[in-house]
Amino acid sequence: MTTPLRSIRSRLTIGALLIVAAALIAGSFAAVQVLRATLTEGVAAAVQQDVDTISAQLDRGPGRVDAIDDDVLVRLHGPGHDHDGERDDDGAAADSDQVNDDDARALPVVPDDQAQRIEVDGDPYLAASEETDRGTLTVARSLSGVDEAVSASATLLAVAVPLVLGLVGLVMWVVATRALAPVERLRRQVDAIDATGLDRRVDSAGDDELGALARTMNRMLDRLEQSQITQRRFVSDASHELRSPLATIRQHAELATAHPEASSLAALSRVVLDEGERMQELVEGLLLLARLDEGREAPMAPTDLDDIALAEAHRLRGLGIAVDASGIGPGRVLGNAALLARAVRNLADNAARHAHARVILRVMEQGDRVLVQVEDDGTGVPIAERERIFDRFVRLDEARARDAGGSGLGLAIVREIAIAHGGSVTASEGASGGALMTLSLRRSADA
Repeated sequence: MTTPLRSIRSRLTIGALLIVAAALIAGSFAAVQVLRATLTEGVAAAVQQDVDTISAQLDRGPGRVDAIDDDVLVRLHGPGHDHDGERDDDGAAADSDQVNDDDARALPVVPDDQAQRIEVDGDPYLAASEETDRGTLTVARSLSGVDEAVSASATLLAVAVPLVLGLVGLVMWVVATRALAPVERLRRQVDAIDATGLDRRVDSAGDDELGALARTMNRMLDRLEQSQITQRRFVSDASHELRSPLATIRQHAELATAHPEASSLAALSRVVLDEGERMQELVEGLLLLARLDEGREAPMAPTDLDDIALAEAHRLRGLGIAVDASGIGPGRVLGNAALLARAVRNLADNAARHAHARVILRVMEQGDRVLVQVEDDGTGVPIAERERIFDRFVRLDEARARDAGGSGLGLAIVREIAIAHGGSVTASEGASGGALMTLSLRRSADA
């Protein structure tokens, strides 16, 4: 089976051969034509020079016309004679006496001023004619040498072009093989990496484009490995979190079954309702995170964050928590109202869970951003944990008690909602030493 790289190598070689072949054929044809034209122009110049020389000889007086050399045919058509050299009515000498060779008797008069190609006894000549006082002078030179040179050149090129194409094809095949060898090696390394070997990496030692590609693949493998680790940890943590309420419900149910006289139906119902609510909250959080992970686009519309923050302040006061909402100002963003309300509620619940006496809510505009700040007067978040608390199923030691509630998904959901809206969420220290959570979102264009 042909691999993609072999197919690329074949296409590169064939493409290069076609281009070189077209160039060589066109160049060879042009070279032959230029050679023919150059040699013919040389013969034409020689013929014209012969015509001038012999014409000057005729002007000096009567006598026999002498040829320049053996390759030149000369014929003088006397006045009143036809082209066959017969005597005219005036009795002038026939032009058969004015030629230097029997072949010259077959020379016709060339009508044009320029030299023309003619045939004499089947041989090619280049002839030119000129009118003189003694008649029409015709001079011709053989083109056999020109034709032989052109024929030899064409034959040589016909043999050389296939040889050159073969050499070019061989060189291209070798060059393509050497050039694609690192790509083939990279392909084999990537092909050998499966879901169980995401910790493996490809060779990225080169500083060229291939090395950049290898480093890009390694970064992609880093992301895939991290995603797999996160997914496995997520499944493990989710299983553990779901197992806990189920185990609690089962233990109380088994106790009620084994000792019905010592058990209270109201107590069992309360346990089942509490643990069921905990499971429902956990499942809803997992489903929301799954939708956010899939990148599904939620409907966006201008949303007033101050209204959401005021609603949360009212809800917390109804739970008996002191809330300072004096810092809530106008702030409009383009987002999904339900998701943003969920994010603010999670921040408010997290603050209420850790606050000693009160929770502070603020909404403010800062440049092109809208900030939602939720602060508590609790013990705060250690600097080393301020990034980790936004991971899934992460609860600090203080929050691990069952009566403190929380599944470790609230802040993770806030971060995913912020990312989905092109924003961010950070943890810092508030004025009272407690935790200060800041949700930053882009301000709406119509704000």
